[in-house]
Amino acid sequence: MNTAHHLTRRKTLAALGGAAFVSGMPAFLPRANAQGLTKVSFQTGWLAQAEHGGMYQAAATGIYKEHGLEVEIRPGGPQVNTVQLFMAGSSDFAEADGFRAFAYAKDKLPAVAVAAFFQKDPRVLMSHPGTGSDTLAGLKGKPLFVATTGRQTYWLWLKAKYGLTDDQLKPYAFSLAPWLVDKQSTVQGYLTSEPFNARKSGVEPVVHLLADQGFDNYASVTMATPKMVKEQPELVQRFVDATAKGWKSYLNGDPAPGNALIKKHNPQMGDDVIAYAIGAMRQYGIVETPEAQAAGGIGAMSAARWQRFYDAMVAAGALAPGLDVKSAYTMQFVGGKRT
Repeated sequence: MNTAHHLTRRKTLAALGGAAFVSGMPAFLPRANAQGLTKVSFQTGWLAQAEHGGMYQAAATGIYKEHGLEVEIRPGGPQVNTVQLFMAGSSDFAEADGFRAFAYAKDKLPAVAVAAFFQKDPRVLMSHPGTGSDTLAGLKGKPLFVATTGRQTYWLWLKAKYGLTDDQLKPYAFSLAPWLVDKQSTVQGYLTSEPFNARKSGVEPVVHLLADQGFDNYASVTMATPKMVKEQPELVQRFVDATAKGWKSYLNGDPAPGNALIKKHNPQMGDDVIAYAIGAMRQYGIVETPEAQAAGGIGAMSAARWQRFYDAMVAAGALAPGLDVKSAYTMQFVGGKRT
């Protein structure tokens, strides 16, 4: 069972003190501002970065405003419990991934996926060149630095698909230093950051993007409450459409407006890191894929893919069987072509 993503309704409500819910529904509701724009908020999973570029671009260029929205982007961070905040109703939308969406559904919490802006999960394993680690199968018997959450999710899939074993695992403390010393080792990371840091340290890494090897998890998934989906579907549609346009603008146009807003929210974010992340998302097709284009464009989801990923994770022991997969998402907002 994926314990890192397991949330019981009782535990969540206890952690929140129960005060944020009335009849199980969030207390926070969208409202209009003086300009007639509907004010909504989006809770990201981490500090402002290029991986949120589509939203920041939509805010900075007026795309959200064109769709009648004033969107407050609320950055996450190491001390921010984004799950509790969303469950408390402090935001209208929140960032998650496929695993999180399944956890919400399993524990019957009021959250449903309405769009998936990362068609590919950007998680990678990173190896040293010239060590025979050019494929995932080539990692057998070699040290792997994997954090606890990874051991409960994609690691189980790697074991099932490639025959890797637990005795290879080394604790990962979110530092590349041990990996840089041990040339035979491999380390977890994100496509948009760790390869950049490896190159700054003088290593041209071998990058294994798990999504390109069959790890079909959706990432940058937008979650909404069932109440909002039912009572304000037009609002959800406007937010999804505007965010999709923001991503198209960010990756295919001039990302400068979005980048300026990212750096305003996160002054530690450098231009070089942002540029690398944008390039990586473009090169590897993280947001835009032929599959997504065929299914409706940026943000599209596929019922078949949700089911396929769930079945694969159940087979690997990363998720428990018996879930009604369709309860984790709705295709209501991502079925049509968007320009």
